[in-house]
Amino acid sequence: MKVLKTIIKPVVTEKSTKQGDMNIYAFWIEKTATKIDVKQAIKFLYGVDVEMVKIAKLPAKMRMYKKGEGIKRPAMKKAYVSLRGKAKLDMMKFEKDPQEAKVKKSPKTEKDETKNPQVKKATKTIKPSTK
Repeated sequence: MKVLKTIIKPVVTEKSTKQGDMNIYAFWIEKTATKIDVKQAIKFLYGVDVEMVKIAKLPAKMRMYKKGEGIKRPAMKKAYVSLRGKAKLDMMKFEKDPQEAKVKKSPKTEKDETKNPQVKKATKTIKPSTK
């Protein structure tokens, strides 16, 4: 399985934040992901060693609204990851592709904008009405 597609996003709740103090972190993962896939994905994305992975499957549920109308919440899969040693993760800095974050783009110049016909500048100015 692809490493970048294994982890969807981290679970950021009050419970998962408290577990983060004990080096246990929760992530939403793909339905077909295994423990080995999750371990490899955490190693690739965060660069830390994983001690143990636990997986929980959450079944689909029907949410009822007025007049018996319902909407189905899809089945989901969650992984609880514990780290080796005293390693910590910053859950707010979740990036799918760490290589893209490291690449700095050069600022565009006016010459670049004139060469590209798709780039349009806003030249219209708004004048206040005098009534």
